[in-house]
Parts: sequence; C-alpha cells; structure tokens
Amino acid sequence: MNRLSNYLARLFAAEAAAIFGVGLSILFLVQTLRLADVASVRGQGFLPLIGQILLNMPPLGMTFFYICVAIGLGRALRALQASRELHILHVTQRLSALSGGIAIYIGGAAAAILIVAHLVEPYTTQQYNLARAQVAADLVGRSLVPNRFAEIMDGVTITVGGRRSNGEVTSFFADDRRASPRRTYIATSALLIRDDRGYVMRLRDGAIQYRSDDGGFSEITFASYDLAIDRLTAETDSGEERGDRTSIALVAAALATGDWPESLVEQLSRRSTEGMRVVVLCLLVSALSAFPSGRRREPLVPIEFTVLGAAFLERVLAQYVRADGPLSPMTGVIVVGAFAVVLLTARLRVFAPLPPKAFGR
Repeated sequence: MNRLSNYLARLFAAEAAAIFGVGLSILFLVQTLRLADVASVRGQGFLPLIGQILLNMPPLGMTFFYICVAIGLGRALRALQASRELHILHVTQRLSALSGGIAIYIGGAAAAILIVAHLVEPYTTQQYNLARAQVAADLVGRSLVPNRFAEIMDGVTITVGGRRSNGEVTSFFADDRRASPRRTYIATSALLIRDDRGYVMRLRDGAIQYRSDDGGFSEITFASYDLAIDRLTAETDSGEERGDRTSIALVAAALATGDWPESLVEQLSRRSTEGMRVVVLCLLVSALSAFPSGRRREPLVPIEFTVLGAAFLERVLAQYVRADGPLSPMTGVIVVGAFAVVLLTARLRVFAPLPPKAFGR
C-alpha cells in the first residue's frame, strides 16, 4: 500500500482510538466506584481491586469496540467530506488509495479484536476468576469460626463445628438461599484447597439438600464433593464453570480427543463473530460515508446514530433470530452484512453499464 493509504488508515485509527479511550476510561471509573464498597466490606486492598478491574476490562471493552471502530471510520470520512479532501480523492481517481486505507483499517481492527476474543479475553477472565477466588477463599477462611454462624454473602450462611491442626474443619454447614431451589451443604469434615481451576471446599461424607418454593425436598449424599468457593461468594450462583480457556487450548483438546461438541463449536463461532462485527459495520459506514456529496448541510441522521442503530439491530437479530448449527451467533452479522454489501455494490455501481463513449470510437 502507498503512503496515502497508510495516512488514511492512521487517520481512521486515531478517531477510533480517541472514542474507545474515552469509553474505557468511563467504564474503568464506573467499575472502580461499583466495586469499591464491596472490596472494603471484604477487607480487600486497593491494589488487588485495581488488578481485578483491569483484568475485567477486556471482556467489557469487547462489547463496544466494534462500535467505536465504525464510528471512528464514519467521523473521519465525514471530516474528509467537510474539508473536500474526499472529493479530491474521487476526482483524481485515487479511489484505490481510499479503499486500501479502509481495508488496512478494517483488517487491523478485526485482527486485534480476534486476538482479544480468542486469546486475551479467556486468559484475563481465567486470571480474574482466580483472583476473585483468592479473595473469596480468604473471606471464607476468616468466616470459619467454630460454632458461630456467619453470613458471608446476602443469603449465604456458613458455620463449622471445629478446626483440626491440619486446617481441616469439622461439621461443615452452608445454606444458600439466593435462588430456587434453596441449597444446603452438610459434611462431617471439609478442607479448603486449591486445584488447577481455583479454590474449592473439599467436603467429605455429607449431603446436598434442595428445597423448592413449593415445598419440594430432595437430597443427594456423597463421600467426597468439591464445592467451588465462587458458588458461595459470588453475587449469584456461578455454577460449576470456574474458568475459561483460550481457543488454541480448546481446539488442541478437541483435536486430541477427536470430540467436537456443539457447545465448543458455538463458543468458537461466538468469539469469531466479534471480528465479523467490525467488518460488517465498517462496510456499512463506508457505503454511507466514503462517497462525496455536494450538499452543504450535514446529513439529517448523524453517522453515530446510524452505527448505534445498526449495532442494536444486529444484537436483536442475534438474540431472537436463532439459526441451527455454528452460524447461530452470526445471524445478525449475516443480515446486516448482506445489506451493507448490497448498498456498497450499488454505490460503487459495480453492475452499472459503462457509458457509450467508454467503448471506443
């Protein structure tokens, strides 16, 4: 690519980086204010709190990254339109340079978000879960006072009968009233340990009792059961999943076993959809803003509103129009992408007949 294409790509990237930086800053402040009270109640220091917030930023930033990329492209193209530079690019037949700059920009943004979605976000999520589990383990450990009931979370009460020299507790009891069915964990002994996926309370010779709102009761007995600490200390029951793995690890495990479950394929497809969102929205913005106009007034609908509307439509379609197979998370992307391609093809006049004088004399 020539220097003009590189210049245009840097111009687009600067606009997107400014918008994305503002969004991340606001999100960081909101997360800090939201978690500060919780951290102080749990006795958590300031630096661990900041570390957890930073680890949680990649999954949060992914939710609006593609919108910032598309708005940055649209604002830069509208600035070129206002300064008549866009007109000059078309009049001097430098459309290839403009297309190259847009292609570099889209390719770089899509590659960046795919790396984050497939590698960075799973790793930071795993580290965030581990850090949260360490805080939770410390909270539970300080709450295990013999013969004293302690409410470690709203709706979660825990008590033990005593402690042994090896750290094992006796007569473990935990009652979780946060959701239906209500769960009660009972064990003759328990030991707080750390496995390869976080901290767990290893229960021995006990039972799990379930009580529903309509009075139903069931009980499951066990000789050994590993209870994830996150299930007791999270705001809601986090279930059995306590970590995440990168796409490379997931594919390597699937190749080793030869088993490709539907959930794995859907997860890989959902992560890949992040890159497709960038491409689709940027194609739509290019079709709307990459062509000069002789109008002196600004467009009736700002490009920011158009991008937000398209992103909202894509999310609605992805949520409520579900397809079968690995394309299920891509429903909205396919629909919006098809519209963007049709519009861009029409603006480029790909199938328009050539003027008569172009055929020679």
